[in-house]
Amino acid sequence: MLPPELPPLPALTHAESEFIDRYLEVIDQMGRINPARGTHTYGALRAAQALVAGATALRDALTVMHTRGESELHATTLARALRVLGGERRASRVTLPPEEPS
Repeated sequence: MLPPELPPLPALTHAESEFIDRYLEVIDQMGRINPARGTHTYGALRAAQALVAGATALRDALTVMHTRGESELHATTLARALRVLGGERRASRVTLPPEEPS
């Protein structure tokens, strides 16, 4: 049985696509660093090191957008793209897990 088909990504410029991809990479690294969810310092260290490169790539993507005259973020369209790419699930790893009953 095949998984349900995802809705198509909204039409994005190349720069917007790059921005979304880099943003999700940063979110993924932040989730790996999250002390409330992690189990090993080495994994968190590696994620923190990757976060630096990811943040630089995110900055570069936004710089390209700004330079090209894309001065506005189309939040509704970008949020739709994030949802299709699992952004809610990925961002949930950055937050605190639910408190366990005592």
